[in-house]
Amino acid sequence: MYKLSQNKQDQYLNELIDFLKIPSISADPKYKKSVKEAAVWLANSISLAGCENIEIIPTQGHPIVYGEKIISPNLPTVLVYGHYDVQPPDPVDLWESPPFEPIIKKTDIHPEGAVFARGSCDDKGQMFMHVKALELMISNKDLPCNVKFMIEGEEEVGSDNLEIFIRENSNRLKSDVILISDTGILNNTQPSITTGLRGLSYMEVKVTGPNRDLHSGLYGGTVANPINTLCDMISSLKDSEGKINIPGFYDDVVDLSEEERKEMSKIPFNEQSFKDSLNINSTSGELGFTTQERKSIRPTLDVNGIWGGYTGEGAKTVIPSEAYAKISMRLVPNQNWEKISLLFENHFKKIAPSSVKVSVTTHHGGQAYVTPTNNIAYKAAHLAYEKSFGKAPYSVRDGGSIPIVPLFEEVLKCKTILMGFGLNSDAIHSPNEHFGLFNFFKGIETIPYFYKNFSELFKKSKL
Repeated sequence: MYKLSQNKQDQYLNELIDFLKIPSISADPKYKKSVKEAAVWLANSISLAGCENIEIIPTQGHPIVYGEKIISPNLPTVLVYGHYDVQPPDPVDLWESPPFEPIIKKTDIHPEGAVFARGSCDDKGQMFMHVKALELMISNKDLPCNVKFMIEGEEEVGSDNLEIFIRENSNRLKSDVILISDTGILNNTQPSITTGLRGLSYMEVKVTGPNRDLHSGLYGGTVANPINTLCDMISSLKDSEGKINIPGFYDDVVDLSEEERKEMSKIPFNEQSFKDSLNINSTSGELGFTTQERKSIRPTLDVNGIWGGYTGEGAKTVIPSEAYAKISMRLVPNQNWEKISLLFENHFKKIAPSSVKVSVTTHHGGQAYVTPTNNIAYKAAHLAYEKSFGKAPYSVRDGGSIPIVPLFEEVLKCKTILMGFGLNSDAIHSPNEHFGLFNFFKGIETIPYFYKNFSELFKKSKL
């Protein structure tokens, strides 16, 4: 019913490529102009798709793009959320092609081709599927519900200003379900629906030793080296079994029952293929849990970056004055990210030796979220995937985080459905990020089925 012609595929892909050329990096202030350019481009695209009341709404940070297509107040309303900002492309030298010069390449996983560019999967490509799906339905005159778009430019830096916007505009954003494509499917023959997201606590630490960089020959062996000390402190955060050594960290973790773990084990997962895709010989993590469990239902602590001292060409023998690290913790339902951040800060300061000074900064975070599978929105998504792929989807929990999702339910009082189309191999947040053409077009073809199913089920629920 919604199969795209070759002309439509070419048109939509060329538009996506234009979008991906804009380096909308929200974390780096020098790209502020580019982020605004991406917002303007997106607002124009949403308008051309058939939306009305388009706005580029300024915030204290990057703008929010809003648009809507209201057919009737008697019909259900779907609020589409996504983000047009992207992660920094670093390390750029590991990209096989420039991150903001999209190219199409065929791979073993994507024999029909994939578009390689920063933001192709996370989240420009997936979000743009919704714009094109709406355009398709409006052009066919079969849009069965009201649709609102709320697309932000700060998801990759914590969505602080979006929270303010949502709280101040709850009436404008009133809807019956929130639809997001910022997750994935198991593979291109077996769809899945993400029903759980982990929470997040993102920290930065600074260890300070002497008041300046010192000559390592003249001072070595007499003062604490901040990099050595930082490494020792980080190493102590986990024990030999992969458990996190922060007092109180696991107090609120609700363990899944054996029955729930048994059901989870039925989800297709090939351990060897997982290792092969990452070019590793073995997996690592918390003992007593499978790889699938460790990457989805267990909390984690990882160092995302560490620096200090001299890292340029050649040698410079110094004991650095300062050392830094960025550390993220993925959290599971019932763990409060603000509580965990405080526990981390207190513990990290406590384990610091007296020879250094330590400061801890909380950057951002968010709560975990679990989507119920017994409501009409989930059923509508399930039927949509089944219709599009010819196979029923699995319900899976994802290891990633979308910090704003729990806030949607708190303020807007409606559930969120996560209809992703990416793959784990798409290298999001990494060099050579890509998004399969099959996945991009399949998303555009599947989303209209969700609108149709949700509208029909909503109507029946009101009878």
